[in-house]
Amino acid sequence: MRREGPAGLGGRFAIDPEDGVLLQLIDALRERSYCFVTPTPASHARVVARPGRETARSLADVLGWSLPFAPQLLEPELLALLDLAGMLEPAGDGRLRSRVRASSLMDELYLHSAYPTDGRDAVFFGPDSYRFAALIEAELASQPARPHAHIVDIGTGAGVGGVVAAKLSGAGAATGTDVNPLALRLAAINARAAGVALQTVLGDDLASVGRPIDLALANPPYIVDETKRRYRDGGGMHGGEVALAMARAAIERLAPGGRLILYTGSAIVACEDALRTALGEAAQRCSCTLRYREIDPDVFGEELERLAYRDVDRIALVAAILTKAP
Repeated sequence: MRREGPAGLGGRFAIDPEDGVLLQLIDALRERSYCFVTPTPASHARVVARPGRETARSLADVLGWSLPFAPQLLEPELLALLDLAGMLEPAGDGRLRSRVRASSLMDELYLHSAYPTDGRDAVFFGPDSYRFAALIEAELASQPARPHAHIVDIGTGAGVGGVVAAKLSGAGAATGTDVNPLALRLAAINARAAGVALQTVLGDDLASVGRPIDLALANPPYIVDETKRRYRDGGGMHGGEVALAMARAAIERLAPGGRLILYTGSAIVACEDALRTALGEAAQRCSCTLRYREIDPDVFGEELERLAYRDVDRIALVAAILTKAP
Protein backbone atom coordinates (compact mmCIF):
# COMPACT_ATOMS: atom_id res chain seq x y z
CA MET A 1 0.00 0.00 0.00
CA ARG A 2 1.37 3.39 -0.99
CA ARG A 3 0.71 6.30 1.38
CA GLU A 4 1.85 9.87 1.60
CA GLY A 5 1.03 11.34 4.99
CA PRO A 6 0.79 15.13 5.31
CA ALA A 7 2.78 16.84 8.01
CA GLY A 8 0.07 19.42 8.54
CA LEU A 9 -2.24 21.62 6.50
CA GLY A 10 -0.53 22.03 3.17
CA GLY A 11 2.45 20.21 4.68
CA ARG A 12 5.17 18.32 2.87
CA PHE A 13 5.46 14.56 2.52
CA ALA A 14 7.90 12.04 1.15
CA ILE A 15 8.03 11.92 -2.61
CA ASP A 16 9.84 9.72 -5.13
CA PRO A 17 12.52 11.33 -7.34
CA GLU A 18 10.49 10.78 -10.53
CA ASP A 19 7.45 12.32 -8.84
CA GLY A 20 9.58 15.31 -7.92
CA VAL A 21 10.49 15.70 -11.58
CA LEU A 22 6.80 15.70 -12.51
CA LEU A 23 6.22 18.45 -9.95
CA GLN A 24 8.96 20.42 -11.67
CA LEU A 25 7.16 19.77 -14.97
CA ILE A 26 3.94 21.27 -13.61
CA ASP A 27 5.86 24.31 -12.37
CA ALA A 28 7.55 24.70 -15.76
CA LEU A 29 4.20 24.51 -17.54
CA ARG A 30 2.75 27.16 -15.23
CA GLU A 31 5.69 29.44 -16.00
CA ARG A 32 4.80 29.09 -19.67
CA SER A 33 1.08 29.80 -19.06
CA TYR A 34 0.21 26.34 -20.39
CA CYS A 35 -3.52 25.72 -20.74
CA PHE A 36 -5.49 22.78 -22.10
CA VAL A 37 -9.13 21.81 -21.56
CA THR A 38 -9.64 18.08 -22.10
CA PRO A 39 -12.60 17.10 -24.30
CA THR A 40 -14.39 13.76 -24.47
CA PRO A 41 -12.46 10.89 -26.07
CA ALA A 42 -14.84 11.06 -29.03
CA SER A 43 -14.12 14.75 -29.62
CA HIS A 44 -10.41 14.12 -29.08
CA ALA A 45 -10.44 11.42 -31.75
CA ARG A 46 -12.20 13.70 -34.24
CA VAL A 47 -9.75 16.55 -33.70
CA VAL A 48 -6.56 14.50 -34.03
CA ALA A 49 -7.95 12.75 -37.14
CA ARG A 50 -8.03 16.03 -39.08
CA PRO A 51 -5.52 16.49 -41.92
CA GLY A 52 -2.23 17.97 -40.75
CA ARG A 53 -2.58 16.64 -37.20
CA GLU A 54 -0.19 13.71 -37.66
CA THR A 55 2.64 15.44 -35.80
CA ALA A 56 2.61 17.94 -32.92
CA ARG A 57 3.26 21.60 -33.66
CA SER A 58 2.81 23.06 -30.18
CA LEU A 59 3.19 22.26 -26.49
CA ALA A 60 -0.57 21.68 -26.22
CA ASP A 61 -0.29 19.17 -29.08
CA VAL A 62 2.30 17.25 -27.06
CA LEU A 63 0.81 17.37 -23.55
CA GLY A 64 -2.84 17.87 -24.38
CA TRP A 65 -3.64 16.16 -27.66
CA SER A 66 -1.00 13.42 -27.14
CA LEU A 67 0.40 13.77 -30.65
CA PRO A 68 3.83 12.38 -31.57
CA PHE A 69 6.47 15.09 -31.76
CA ALA A 70 9.97 15.75 -33.02
CA PRO A 71 12.32 16.12 -30.02
CA GLN A 72 13.47 19.57 -31.18
CA LEU A 73 9.89 20.89 -30.87
CA LEU A 74 10.11 21.06 -27.08
CA GLU A 75 12.35 23.33 -25.08
CA PRO A 76 15.30 21.32 -23.70
CA GLU A 77 14.08 21.81 -20.10
CA LEU A 78 10.67 20.30 -20.81
CA LEU A 79 12.11 17.45 -22.86
CA ALA A 80 14.59 16.65 -20.07
CA LEU A 81 11.88 16.66 -17.40
CA LEU A 82 9.68 14.27 -19.38
CA ASP A 83 12.68 12.03 -20.00
CA LEU A 84 13.81 12.01 -16.34
CA ALA A 85 10.27 11.19 -15.24
CA GLY A 86 10.15 8.19 -17.60
CA MET A 87 7.24 9.72 -19.50
CA LEU A 88 8.55 9.46 -23.07
CA GLU A 89 8.10 6.62 -25.53
CA PRO A 90 9.16 6.19 -29.17
CA ALA A 91 6.51 7.00 -31.79
CA GLY A 92 8.33 6.10 -35.00
CA ASP A 93 10.31 8.16 -37.52
CA GLY A 94 12.51 9.56 -34.76
CA ARG A 95 9.52 11.09 -33.00
CA LEU A 96 8.49 10.73 -29.37
CA ARG A 97 5.21 10.66 -27.54
CA SER A 98 4.40 11.76 -23.99
CA ARG A 99 2.87 9.11 -21.74
CA VAL A 100 1.21 11.80 -19.66
CA ARG A 101 -1.17 14.69 -20.35
CA ALA A 102 -1.64 17.96 -18.47
CA SER A 103 -5.03 19.64 -18.17
CA SER A 104 -6.23 22.92 -16.70
CA LEU A 105 -9.01 23.16 -14.13
CA MET A 106 -9.75 26.07 -11.74
CA ASP A 107 -6.28 27.63 -12.07
CA GLU A 108 -4.54 24.31 -11.38
CA LEU A 109 -2.86 21.77 -13.65
CA TYR A 110 -3.54 18.04 -13.40
CA LEU A 111 -1.42 15.26 -14.84
CA HIS A 112 -3.24 12.20 -16.16
CA SER A 113 -2.87 9.42 -18.70
CA ALA A 114 -2.15 10.12 -22.35
CA TYR A 115 -4.75 9.58 -25.05
CA PRO A 116 -6.06 7.04 -25.87
CA THR A 117 -6.93 5.85 -22.36
CA ASP A 118 -7.25 2.20 -23.35
CA GLY A 119 -5.24 0.72 -20.49
CA ARG A 120 -7.12 -0.92 -17.64
CA ASP A 121 -5.20 1.26 -15.17
CA ALA A 122 -5.46 4.50 -17.14
CA VAL A 123 -6.00 7.65 -15.08
CA PHE A 124 -8.85 9.47 -16.75
CA PHE A 125 -9.60 13.19 -16.84
CA GLY A 126 -12.30 14.79 -18.99
CA PRO A 127 -15.56 16.74 -19.06
CA ASP A 128 -16.86 14.83 -16.02
CA SER A 129 -13.89 16.22 -14.05
CA TYR A 130 -14.96 19.79 -14.84
CA ARG A 131 -18.60 19.11 -13.98
CA PHE A 132 -17.62 17.37 -10.75
CA ALA A 133 -15.48 20.35 -9.73
CA ALA A 134 -18.32 22.74 -10.54
CA LEU A 135 -20.73 20.69 -8.42
CA ILE A 136 -18.34 20.75 -5.45
CA GLU A 137 -17.89 24.50 -5.87
CA ALA A 138 -21.65 25.10 -5.94
CA GLU A 139 -22.30 22.89 -2.91
CA LEU A 140 -19.58 24.45 -0.80
CA ALA A 141 -20.76 27.95 -1.78
CA SER A 142 -24.29 27.18 -0.55
CA GLN A 143 -23.14 25.22 2.51
CA PRO A 144 -19.49 25.70 3.49
CA ALA A 145 -17.61 22.78 5.00
CA ARG A 146 -16.94 22.93 8.72
CA PRO A 147 -13.50 24.22 9.80
CA HIS A 148 -10.74 21.60 9.50
CA ALA A 149 -13.20 19.23 7.82
CA HIS A 150 -12.08 15.66 7.23
CA ILE A 151 -12.43 15.43 3.45
CA VAL A 152 -12.30 12.07 1.66
CA ASP A 153 -12.30 11.77 -2.14
CA ILE A 154 -13.40 8.21 -2.91
CA GLY A 155 -11.96 6.86 -6.17
CA THR A 156 -9.88 10.01 -6.46
CA GLY A 157 -8.42 9.37 -9.93
CA ALA A 158 -6.30 12.41 -10.80
CA GLY A 159 -7.25 14.00 -7.47
CA VAL A 160 -9.70 16.62 -8.69
CA GLY A 161 -12.33 16.21 -5.97
CA GLY A 162 -9.93 16.28 -3.06
CA VAL A 163 -7.91 19.20 -4.39
CA VAL A 164 -10.94 21.35 -5.27
CA ALA A 165 -12.70 20.70 -1.95
CA ALA A 166 -9.57 21.19 0.15
CA LYS A 167 -8.82 24.52 -1.50
CA LEU A 168 -12.38 25.89 -1.56
CA SER A 169 -13.09 24.85 2.03
CA GLY A 170 -9.80 26.17 3.35
CA ALA A 171 -9.05 22.79 4.93
CA GLY A 172 -5.87 22.47 2.88
CA ALA A 173 -5.81 18.69 3.27
CA ALA A 174 -7.77 15.66 2.13
CA THR A 175 -7.61 11.89 1.83
CA GLY A 176 -7.84 10.23 -1.58
CA THR A 177 -8.69 6.56 -2.05
CA ASP A 178 -8.39 4.50 -5.21
CA VAL A 179 -7.82 0.93 -6.38
CA ASN A 180 -5.31 2.16 -8.97
CA PRO A 181 -1.76 2.83 -7.69
CA LEU A 182 -1.00 5.01 -10.71
CA ALA A 183 -4.04 7.18 -9.94
CA LEU A 184 -2.83 7.65 -6.37
CA ARG A 185 0.62 8.57 -7.60
CA LEU A 186 -0.65 11.25 -9.97
CA ALA A 187 -3.27 12.48 -7.49
CA ALA A 188 -0.54 13.03 -4.86
CA ILE A 189 1.60 14.93 -7.37
CA ASN A 190 -1.32 17.06 -8.55
CA ALA A 191 -2.37 17.83 -4.98
CA ARG A 192 1.12 18.81 -3.91
CA ALA A 193 1.43 21.10 -6.95
CA ALA A 194 -1.83 22.75 -5.86
CA GLY A 195 -0.64 23.22 -2.28
CA VAL A 196 -2.90 20.52 -0.85
CA ALA A 197 -1.69 17.80 1.53
CA LEU A 198 -3.23 14.61 0.18
CA GLN A 199 -3.02 11.34 2.11
CA THR A 200 -3.49 8.47 -0.31
CA VAL A 201 -5.05 5.12 0.53
CA LEU A 202 -4.93 2.14 -1.82
CA GLY A 203 -8.10 0.04 -1.71
CA ASP A 204 -11.74 -0.27 -2.72
CA ASP A 205 -13.23 0.43 0.73
CA LEU A 206 -12.90 2.95 3.55
CA ALA A 207 -11.49 0.56 6.14
CA SER A 208 -8.16 2.41 6.23
CA VAL A 209 -9.79 5.83 6.56
CA GLY A 210 -9.64 6.43 10.30
CA ARG A 211 -11.94 9.06 11.72
CA PRO A 212 -15.52 9.93 10.69
CA ILE A 213 -15.87 11.85 7.44
CA ASP A 214 -17.18 15.42 7.33
CA LEU A 215 -17.21 15.71 3.55
CA ALA A 216 -17.12 12.70 1.22
CA LEU A 217 -16.75 13.13 -2.53
CA ALA A 218 -17.25 10.61 -5.30
CA ASN A 219 -17.16 10.73 -9.10
CA PRO A 220 -17.45 7.01 -9.89
CA PRO A 221 -17.60 5.40 -13.33
CA TYR A 222 -21.10 4.86 -14.69
CA ILE A 223 -20.78 3.10 -18.06
CA VAL A 224 -20.81 -0.65 -18.66
CA ASP A 225 -17.34 -1.30 -20.05
CA GLU A 226 -16.66 -4.70 -21.58
CA THR A 227 -12.90 -4.29 -21.11
CA LYS A 228 -13.40 -3.54 -17.38
CA ARG A 229 -11.30 -0.37 -17.36
CA ARG A 230 -11.35 0.81 -13.76
CA TYR A 231 -12.01 4.45 -14.54
CA ARG A 232 -14.95 3.63 -16.82
CA ASP A 233 -16.73 0.43 -15.73
CA GLY A 234 -19.65 1.08 -13.38
CA GLY A 235 -20.68 -2.59 -13.10
CA GLY A 236 -24.28 -3.77 -12.83
CA MET A 237 -27.44 -1.66 -12.78
CA HIS A 238 -26.46 -0.54 -16.29
CA GLY A 239 -23.33 1.02 -14.78
CA GLY A 240 -24.78 2.33 -11.51
CA GLU A 241 -23.54 -0.43 -9.19
CA VAL A 242 -20.19 1.16 -8.32
CA ALA A 243 -21.80 4.52 -7.54
CA LEU A 244 -24.31 2.89 -5.23
CA ALA A 245 -21.62 0.88 -3.44
CA MET A 246 -19.49 3.99 -2.94
CA ALA A 247 -22.44 5.95 -1.62
CA ARG A 248 -23.45 3.22 0.83
CA ALA A 249 -19.89 2.95 2.14
CA ALA A 250 -19.51 6.72 2.45
CA ILE A 251 -22.72 7.51 4.32
CA GLU A 252 -22.03 4.80 6.87
CA ARG A 253 -18.81 6.66 7.73
CA LEU A 254 -20.20 10.21 7.78
CA ALA A 255 -19.89 12.22 10.95
CA PRO A 256 -23.12 13.74 12.32
CA GLY A 257 -23.98 16.57 9.95
CA GLY A 258 -21.49 15.25 7.37
CA ARG A 259 -22.40 14.90 3.71
CA LEU A 260 -21.57 13.08 0.52
CA ILE A 261 -21.35 14.91 -2.79
CA LEU A 262 -21.87 12.27 -5.49
CA TYR A 263 -21.53 13.01 -9.20
CA THR A 264 -22.26 10.15 -11.57
CA GLY A 265 -24.49 8.86 -14.33
CA SER A 266 -27.66 6.82 -14.15
CA ALA A 267 -29.43 4.73 -16.79
CA ILE A 268 -33.11 5.60 -17.09
CA VAL A 269 -35.32 2.63 -17.97
CA ALA A 270 -39.02 3.15 -18.77
CA CYS A 271 -38.82 6.58 -17.08
CA GLU A 272 -37.50 4.98 -13.86
CA ASP A 273 -34.21 5.89 -12.20
CA ALA A 274 -33.07 2.80 -10.28
CA LEU A 275 -30.05 4.59 -8.80
CA ARG A 276 -32.18 7.35 -7.33
CA THR A 277 -34.52 4.81 -5.76
CA ALA A 278 -31.63 2.79 -4.29
CA LEU A 279 -29.92 5.92 -2.93
CA GLY A 280 -33.17 7.00 -1.30
CA GLU A 281 -33.44 3.66 0.45
CA ALA A 282 -29.81 3.80 1.59
CA ALA A 283 -30.26 7.33 2.89
CA GLN A 284 -33.30 6.31 4.92
CA ARG A 285 -31.44 3.41 6.53
CA CYS A 286 -28.53 5.67 7.56
CA SER A 287 -30.55 8.64 8.83
CA CYS A 288 -29.56 10.81 5.87
CA THR A 289 -31.46 13.25 3.72
CA LEU A 290 -31.13 13.01 -0.06
CA ARG A 291 -31.12 15.82 -2.59
CA TYR A 292 -31.01 14.50 -6.13
CA ARG A 293 -31.15 16.19 -9.51
CA GLU A 294 -30.24 15.63 -13.13
CA ILE A 295 -27.38 17.76 -14.40
CA ASP A 296 -27.74 16.61 -17.99
CA PRO A 297 -30.64 14.39 -19.13
CA ASP A 298 -28.86 12.66 -22.00
CA VAL A 299 -25.17 11.76 -22.43
CA PHE A 300 -23.27 8.97 -24.21
CA GLY A 301 -26.20 8.29 -26.53
CA GLU A 302 -23.97 6.04 -28.63
CA GLU A 303 -23.91 3.54 -25.75
CA LEU A 304 -27.60 2.83 -26.32
CA GLU A 305 -26.67 0.92 -29.48
CA ARG A 306 -24.92 -1.71 -27.37
CA LEU A 307 -26.58 -4.89 -26.11
CA ALA A 308 -25.98 -3.93 -22.47
CA TYR A 309 -28.28 -0.92 -22.95
CA ARG A 310 -30.97 -2.50 -25.09
CA ASP A 311 -33.72 -1.53 -22.59
CA VAL A 312 -32.36 1.89 -21.58
CA ASP A 313 -34.09 5.13 -22.58
CA ARG A 314 -31.19 7.45 -21.83
CA ILE A 315 -28.17 7.95 -19.57
CA ALA A 316 -28.46 10.99 -17.31
CA LEU A 317 -25.74 12.80 -15.42
CA VAL A 318 -26.88 13.23 -11.82
CA ALA A 319 -25.90 14.95 -8.58
CA ALA A 320 -26.82 13.30 -5.29
CA ILE A 321 -26.18 15.06 -1.97
CA LEU A 322 -26.64 12.86 1.08
CA THR A 323 -26.44 14.56 4.49
CA LYS A 324 -26.26 12.77 7.82
CA ALA A 325 -28.57 13.89 10.61
CA PRO A 326 -26.77 16.10 13.21
